[in-house]
Amino acid sequence: MNVARERQLTPRPAARLSRRSILGGAAATGVALTGVTAGPAAAATTAREADVAVVGGGLAGLTAARDLVAAGRSVVVLEARDRVGGRVVNLKLPNGGVTEGGGEFIGPTQDRIKALADSLGVTTFTTYNTGKNLLYKDGKRTPYATDGLLGSVPPVDLAGLANAAVVQAELDDMAKQVPVAAPWTAAKAVEWDKQTFESWLNAKAVVPSAKFLIDVACTSVFSAQPRELSLLFVLFYIAAAGNESSPGTLERLTETANGAQESRFVGGSQQVPVKLAATLGDRVVLGAPVRSITLSGGRYLVAADGTTVTARRVVVALPPPLAARIAYDPLLPADRDQLCQRLPMGSIGKAIAVYDTPFWRADGLNGQVVSDTGTVRSTFDNSPPDASYGALMGFIEADEMRASDSATVDEVKAAVLKDYAVYFGDKAKSPTSFVLQRWDNEGYSRGGPVAYAPPGVLTEYGPALRRPVGGIHWAGTETSTYWNGYMDGAVRSGERVAKEVLAAL
Repeated sequence: MNVARERQLTPRPAARLSRRSILGGAAATGVALTGVTAGPAAAATTAREADVAVVGGGLAGLTAARDLVAAGRSVVVLEARDRVGGRVVNLKLPNGGVTEGGGEFIGPTQDRIKALADSLGVTTFTTYNTGKNLLYKDGKRTPYATDGLLGSVPPVDLAGLANAAVVQAELDDMAKQVPVAAPWTAAKAVEWDKQTFESWLNAKAVVPSAKFLIDVACTSVFSAQPRELSLLFVLFYIAAAGNESSPGTLERLTETANGAQESRFVGGSQQVPVKLAATLGDRVVLGAPVRSITLSGGRYLVAADGTTVTARRVVVALPPPLAARIAYDPLLPADRDQLCQRLPMGSIGKAIAVYDTPFWRADGLNGQVVSDTGTVRSTFDNSPPDASYGALMGFIEADEMRASDSATVDEVKAAVLKDYAVYFGDKAKSPTSFVLQRWDNEGYSRGGPVAYAPPGVLTEYGPALRRPVGGIHWAGTETSTYWNGYMDGAVRSGERVAKEVLAAL
């Protein structure tokens, strides 16, 4: 889950990326990347040969490389950044701890990321969920229990709750009709793909408070507004929030307990790709953004800064809009290129304020907020499992993230801490440290957590999503049939593409 780039995008120096990601690589995780090769500082180019060149050192690319190596194939992984992990990164804190700047949560039915983490000795702990949630709506702050009849549903008016329940049930029923491997083949695919999620919601969520609840769920899951998303894509995403034996549900996407936010990784989520990369040793080359992929004489020349790889097959494990920034010769088929042009990244940032203690717990709060206003409209307790310090993590998403993209860090910090103080009181105004990860401004991601489909894209171009182009194969969480957009989806895509390549070699 990362980005190779081509000539239209000016590359950033590796050292600058390292500072920008706040030591987001091995130093932040405490795990040495033994044997991993850094890109050459000089202009000299190293030429390598392999059975397979993998473009992208995120979870998808590294998983594919692991399986290919296990099958006896030679592999070189080219990673643009000076770290592995892509949209999974640990941010080092001044107090010596780490916090997750990207993907961090896992939950039920996310079997493949859990199996990978277990194999690498990376353990999990339960996301802090003891105490009351907070609803901040219409200027009113309302604590509410999460273990009552409504569960974690915010306590809006009864009419809104009833309407939202009907909408959720209808979405789940519609999602059951969407084949996760080919959502464009659903019986009503064309009808659903013609409209935005917002236009459907406007007809169904007729109570304003119900619309608020579904809107909050939408921006929290996609980091995009309902007006931007195809209804078919939303239904597919719900269907994908499960596995082969458990159908996906909207509730599983949004919940903490028994949902996608249930657990975190001890030591931070980037421990998983860092340890996985360490098993691959010098097969992983860092600081090597790929510029071009050229077919010549039946083999592919993959040209990156400082390194070229000649290979029989290529795995491109990048978000589609960024995979398109590589120069391909011959050109990609038009449908594949058009697909990539039409899948924008969501807009997301994470703001983490660190305190001496998780003081909100003493007030009976679990650190989770749902709000109708502010720069940050949803929060989590990101403290470590031993609670040796407190950390409040806030998502900045969709319109709010776009409004903050050009602001200074100090301006964003002031806005975020103002929100935290509204939610948690004056103690929130004075953190011991503050870190900000803006994925929109990250040169090798340009957004997150996932590339989404506006209306008309899946039914017209969807079949090109995973279809190989000659010897070029596609991976990345956006290509996954289950848990698309999540770490689990990235791992699944890597496992799928490795089988695909092995069958072709």
